[in-house]
Amino acid sequence: MMTFPTQAVVLAGGQGSRLRPYTDDRPKPMVEIPGTGTPIIGHQLAWLAAEGVTDAVISCGHLAEVLQEWLDASELPLRVTTVVENEPLGRGGGLKYAAARLPDPALPWYATNGDIWTRFSLREMAAFHAERDAIATLALARPRIPWGAVETDEFGHVLDFIESPPSPYLINAGVYVFSSAFADLLPDHGDHERTTFPRLARERRLAGFPLPQGAYWRAIDTAKDLTEAAKELAGAAR
Repeated sequence: MMTFPTQAVVLAGGQGSRLRPYTDDRPKPMVEIPGTGTPIIGHQLAWLAAEGVTDAVISCGHLAEVLQEWLDASELPLRVTTVVENEPLGRGGGLKYAAARLPDPALPWYATNGDIWTRFSLREMAAFHAERDAIATLALARPRIPWGAVETDEFGHVLDFIESPPSPYLINAGVYVFSSAFADLLPDHGDHERTTFPRLARERRLAGFPLPQGAYWRAIDTAKDLTEAAKELAGAAR
């Protein structure tokens, strides 16, 4: 019988310059989704807990004290440890630094970027990861293109206009399942997406889990993303 991961790392150190002025006095994961009264990190922790995670390590950076104060004052659905980099380590180095604080480094773990809002079955993703004997598995999303598309026939006649069509490409959704061996493959400094991931891909030990149809996923990068997320939430509540 498969045992699903119960520990996770949340990368919450981003500055969120494109979300200013919301991020002038708080880190990006502390920006609230309009209409919910809860910051992005709060939605993430609730989701992780609902998926069976009992322990989360949050890697803080920009305005870390604001995030730590919120965590201390909140009733959280899981146990949380925070770590702050004393020097910039890069995405890979930061992930390795945070992973060292997981309660059981000998077991698999999840990781998620701190600036996304998503809902799907992490257990299904973990099962997918185990079936492929992967060292690392990343969730893959198909976002909508922010522009309208024009459909034509082979003669160049315009057939239709499609508002915000799905992208033809899958992208890294910022959610991961890692085997225990993964942390040792991370760089002490630098970006794992330029070092560790390409190496695992060459060895066929990196898997990609397409988000199931109907799964909710949105990266919160701009004020428009906040507005759209609030609309989607309101629509789902009806």
